[in-house]
Amino acid sequence: MYVCLCTGVTDGQIREAIYEGCCSYREVRQATGVASQCGKCACLAKQVVRETLTELQSSQAAIPYPVEFNVA
Repeated sequence: MYVCLCTGVTDGQIREAIYEGCCSYREVRQATGVASQCGKCACLAKQVVRETLTELQSSQAAIPYPVEFNVA
């Protein structure tokens, strides 16, 4: 869905920016241009950033780690 109509930024583009390394709303804004015109989309953009970062943190915490190492 479109988050920012002024610059044509979608929620997918915001998520992609985070997957590519953006770690904050400020970085996402610089990378995508979201909320750089009228600013009416800032709340929704921040929500998408917050949800995506939370999902990433949860999924990384669920990655299983090896219990033991075999020495050759």
